[in-house]
Amino acid sequence: MTEENSLKMVPFFSSSNHDAEMEATSIHSVLEANGIPSILIGASSLPSLEFQVQVSEERLADAVQAIAEARAAGSTAAVEAELAGEQNA
Repeated sequence: MTEENSLKMVPFFSSSNHDAEMEATSIHSVLEANGIPSILIGASSLPSLEFQVQVSEERLADAVQAIAEARAAGSTAAVEAELAGEQNA
């Protein structure tokens, strides 16, 4: 991939549901804990607007896999992954 493609960010998750901020934050945390850089977009002060998580185009498949594994493992594994990420920071 060229450097331009590796920097292209694409939406991975987007929602304007009532729980969008919580879900976007959780997804962002799981991705970061798995070493997948992501950007969380949204404003708590304007909850009616969309929340979005973006990842680089080249890491999109990794992001899909990380979230699928986290969902399969359940909420306990997600909490453990988040704690591990905080300890590594």
